[in-house]
Amino acid sequence: MPVVRDNATALYRQIADRLRDEIAARLFEPSGRLPTESEIGARFGVSRVTVRLALDRLEADGLIERRKGKGTFTAGKRVQHPLDRLRSFHESLRLQGLDATMRPLSARVVATPADLREDFGPRCLEVCRLHLVDGEPVALGRSLLPPALESIDWQATGHRPIYGILQDVVGKPVGGADIEVKAAAADGEVAAVLGLPGGAPVLVMDRRSVFVGGGCADRSVFHVRSERYSFVLSHRWEG
Repeated sequence: MPVVRDNATALYRQIADRLRDEIAARLFEPSGRLPTESEIGARFGVSRVTVRLALDRLEADGLIERRKGKGTFTAGKRVQHPLDRLRSFHESLRLQGLDATMRPLSARVVATPADLREDFGPRCLEVCRLHLVDGEPVALGRSLLPPALESIDWQATGHRPIYGILQDVVGKPVGGADIEVKAAAADGEVAAVLGLPGGAPVLVMDRRSVFVGGGCADRSVFHVRSERYSFVLSHRWEG
């Protein structure tokens, strides 16, 4: 529906009200990204100045947030990770229809922690990857993996979920995982990678996955930006 140009209400207010209704109706899900200023201007047949005034009004009301170089998003939009299904962190993002990518940061052989030596031996592989949505960091993942994965070219395959790589190399699917989620303050290194101030609150997901038939598949820790991400658990009453 076009804006009414002979209406006493300013054009930018009409556009702001229209976008407000669409935000409330969740029309910009799942990513929360609004159209660009030029797209909004073309839709309503108005100048970019008018569009910016409308967006300024929505921003002042706390309904949107502008991210430099990324676009305009509904405020407080969070992506979700269901805890009642066995999915890799990356797969959970992709299944929500999000533009999710991974950036390999490092891969090195390290001494295996005592509680994993029975499964991995004295040395294991440590892989660190940055998870992004719409090009913006949402989580830093650090995974301890079987030494059989040492030969993987992580720069070339870093976009693939860990579970898929494990099955390809080890030949066994992942059958389960124990997950713990807690709150913490980001240390300097984590904060810098996630684009947060030092000491900012983050969610920490500690995951220990096992293969079908037993044996540890991975031990991963994800530091997650708490304002962009939430963990959800669904229960159904059976009676």
